[in-house]
Amino acid sequence: MKKALILLLFVTTNCFSQKQFEVFFDFNQDVPNEQSILKLNQWISQNRNSEVLKLAGYCDSVDTKQYNKVLAEKRIESIVQLLKENNIKINQNLVRNAVGKDFKQSKIQAENRKVTIFYRDEEQKPIESQLTKQIKNAKAGETIKLPNLYFYNNSPQIVPSSISTLDQLLSAMEENPNLKIEIQGHICCQTVHDIGDVSTARARAIYNYLLRFNINQDRMTYKGFGSSRPVHKIPERNEDEANDNRRVEILIISN
Repeated sequence: MKKALILLLFVTTNCFSQKQFEVFFDFNQDVPNEQSILKLNQWISQNRNSEVLKLAGYCDSVDTKQYNKVLAEKRIESIVQLLKENNIKINQNLVRNAVGKDFKQSKIQAENRKVTIFYRDEEQKPIESQLTKQIKNAKAGETIKLPNLYFYNNSPQIVPSSISTLDQLLSAMEENPNLKIEIQGHICCQTVHDIGDVSTARARAIYNYLLRFNINQDRMTYKGFGSSRPVHKIPERNEDEANDNRRVEILIISN
């Protein structure tokens, strides 16, 4: 296997210098395409001091859900091997998320066949986001909504574009060792009860994310509230209101 990756998308987020880029694959392949290979050396030379935190694998809409999940896992594994071969540091608690085809797909199928790599440059100083500042200054008893943190309908699966919010929360937990929180999950759309206890599953997803990055479990609890505390009246009038209701908040226990 050639030592190859591609830097086709480069996004700097607002927490501890985390960045991301996307590696693309040809149809039904688990090795990066030729264009990716041509981009590898440049990326490697610029990221020798980076640490990879998470890999998310995606597929196009062709074939079954199970087949695409397996293919996404193979794509992730190929990227892991390429990173190791090129001596790129991989976090010991690397998060692997084989999404498969269960995400909002681009109309251009080639854009769906990818692995997104989340990494940080260890030599850069953390950049404090508005959320981390808000958490840092919060008092016990305050509740803070995690902004731009969205889930797929009736699911604990986080929308990929929301990952930066989780990283900002992680940054706040890392920078404030006395901070203890309760993670509170909420759902939209249901007026009777929480079918499948999705609100608890959403809160638990955030809890598990922080655990993967070595946040002590004694500093966190999680709880689901179903649709008992909606921001907007149910049924919601539009998708924006539904997104506001299917949210996660944190209650500051101590800080």
